[in-house]
Amino acid sequence: MATAIEFNNISKIYRLGLVSTGTLAHDLKRWWTMNIRGKEDPYLTIGETNDRSTKGESEYVWALRDIDFKVEQGDVVGIIGKNGAGKSTLLKILSKVTAPTTGTIRARGRIGSLLEVGTGFHPEMTGRENIYMNGAILGMTKAEITKKLDEIVDFSGCERYIDTPVKRYSSGMMVRLGFAVAAHLDPEILVVDEVLAVGDAEFQKKAIGKMQDVSRGEGRTVLFVSHNMAAVRNLCHTGIILNNGSVVFSGTADKAIENYLKSDNLKENITDNIKQIHPRLNVKNIKINGTSASISTLNPTQGHLDVLIEGDAEKISNADATIIFRNNDGAALARFSFSDKRGLLNLDGHFCLSAKMRLPENMHAGRLKIDIAIHQPNVEFYLVARECCVLDIEGYIPTTGQLQPLSSGLLSLTEE
Repeated sequence: MATAIEFNNISKIYRLGLVSTGTLAHDLKRWWTMNIRGKEDPYLTIGETNDRSTKGESEYVWALRDIDFKVEQGDVVGIIGKNGAGKSTLLKILSKVTAPTTGTIRARGRIGSLLEVGTGFHPEMTGRENIYMNGAILGMTKAEITKKLDEIVDFSGCERYIDTPVKRYSSGMMVRLGFAVAAHLDPEILVVDEVLAVGDAEFQKKAIGKMQDVSRGEGRTVLFVSHNMAAVRNLCHTGIILNNGSVVFSGTADKAIENYLKSDNLKENITDNIKQIHPRLNVKNIKINGTSASISTLNPTQGHLDVLIEGDAEKISNADATIIFRNNDGAALARFSFSDKRGLLNLDGHFCLSAKMRLPENMHAGRLKIDIAIHQPNVEFYLVARECCVLDIEGYIPTTGQLQPLSSGLLSLTEE
């Protein structure tokens, strides 16, 4: 398959708080070194990694550093990473909003970009006029734009305001029209930053469906930046993780999401968050749905949840293991005890407790927090693991705070 985009050693350096080097002497030194002596920019050697959470020693930071990867034609690539990782900078370089400090990008075909609300719109022009202007920038004729106009306006849902200056649009309307233009004016490469979160749920669903049609039905290439892991999983074939300006993982979208959720900005392991409060009990491993990651995604239609607790105990009798499910606000939704089905437990030596629990059908998007305890009822606790695991039911968007109520059917949680 042909290569649509090729990033070759792309790097971008910024000086914090200043334009150029800040002094005439430094500007002359840079010009002399690069243009007369033919050597590398001397200020590139003192740049630091772009870690926004720490105070650096240098005024120069690498927003991107040595980015190398290829995107095949027709592929849908999800670019994920925490805020400040370099995602938007990479897309701005691809869209020629800014130039790379080093390296080159080769792209085959026209690029349609939606990087932020109102990208490329003139606020004094109407929605209709902006559609024609954007189409002209992409190299389309007036006749081609006119042919697509009704389809664009209908998709955006802004027909009533199409002849109103866009400065009077809300941010959601701006995104609707901007995405409709970018997706319908036949770009070979569609670049979408995290702007869809501004739109409502109905438009997000419509936009993701359109991107799927563009990639699968029309064979066009899509680069998609989002913090919504469910959207990345449903839309993208390939995933790339950026961290502090560098590519730290490239592979399938599912693998990228799994690696990102296990990254150092989250707790690595469930057992990192447990409080073992008795010398006669040592829990070595807790797995939810086969993973020890302290945060993972739950498919709302999977129907069951697997829990495994493994460790060593010294003569603990009449014990119980309890699992409590809470919503994002900490309110208890459901409780499961091993003793309800098996009676009280006698733990001595190595033990492995496992349970498969039924979940209600078609749970709403939301976040579940799980507490696990091993105790002798009404006597003493041996293990307390509060919020040791977080399950994001697909569709939950933690960055925007959108949380629907969890299904009341969760209260019927029982062992299979």
